[in-house]
Amino acid sequence: MIAVIYCDENLLVVDKPHDLLSVPGRGPDKQDCLISRLIEQGFPSALIVHRLDYATSGLLVVALNKATHKALSNLFQNRAVEKSYQALVTGSTHSESGEVNQPLRCDWENRPLQIVDYEWGKKAITHWQVLERNAEHTRLLLRPETGRSHQLRVHMQWLGHAICGDRFYAQPQGLALAQRLCLHAQSLAFAHPESGKKMHFHSECPF
Repeated sequence: MIAVIYCDENLLVVDKPHDLLSVPGRGPDKQDCLISRLIEQGFPSALIVHRLDYATSGLLVVALNKATHKALSNLFQNRAVEKSYQALVTGSTHSESGEVNQPLRCDWENRPLQIVDYEWGKKAITHWQVLERNAEHTRLLLRPETGRSHQLRVHMQWLGHAICGDRFYAQPQGLALAQRLCLHAQSLAFAHPESGKKMHFHSECPF
């Protein structure tokens, strides 16, 4: 059952569990996903606007008609949606906040992994801030300025502090710290496509 945080005639805001696809993948074993579950829950017109990685949990906005889908897609394309994430990363950062500005592209020989590439990569910027420090890991607030695939995961790896439980980018020590990827989309804010009213949503971090 997908938790619906907000619902009106135009859109939903939902809380995606970790280890669930946003949309169907290739093959019969990859048909279970957020959208298929929402359709089963009584939202047959549900249309994905943006995605979270399979392993990432948290907030997603879903359109319920084509006009809203187009309007919301434009908001994301124009970077008019405010997003923040919480993450547990390995080790302890040297400073309390910072910015990672490293271009990313697909690692074609190791898809779906992404890599930093200064020649062919696309612009990717992530702002980070320390929320809490522990002996083995640090809790960060992450605010992506761009929305590249695996951006937060690769940028944290590049910073030298891979996200705990990251099966793609963490070293064995980081994998041993958590049973899941410790990355959660905790907030979304955007102007409603019909009313223009600014809407803010929050999801408690589960780790």
